[in-house]
Amino acid sequence: MGKIKDIFTGEHRKFAWFVVVTTTLFLGSWLIGPGNTIIKWIKAKNEISHQEKQMEIYRQQIEDMNESIEDLKTDRDSLEKFARERFHFAAPGEDVYLIEE
Repeated sequence: MGKIKDIFTGEHRKFAWFVVVTTTLFLGSWLIGPGNTIIKWIKAKNEISHQEKQMEIYRQQIEDMNESIEDLKTDRDSLEKFARERFHFAAPGEDVYLIEE
């Protein structure tokens, strides 16, 4: 600790204080100043993580929809069920009752 005290009180004290102040200003501007800062890097990393999670959710939804489409293409019964439930289709002579919740 004595050497550090000697640096700030000795003959080179002005230069030592200049280095400390300059370094502090540089680090401060790097952390919170305008432009490309650490805070913006952290925010960007968080945004990228969020977007990657969203992409995975969308990929899963696409996969589920593709399975549903394939099922509707190959199985006539599931296509008929889908049309009846989604679009309220009915065969000729059938009555359709809509119950809204």
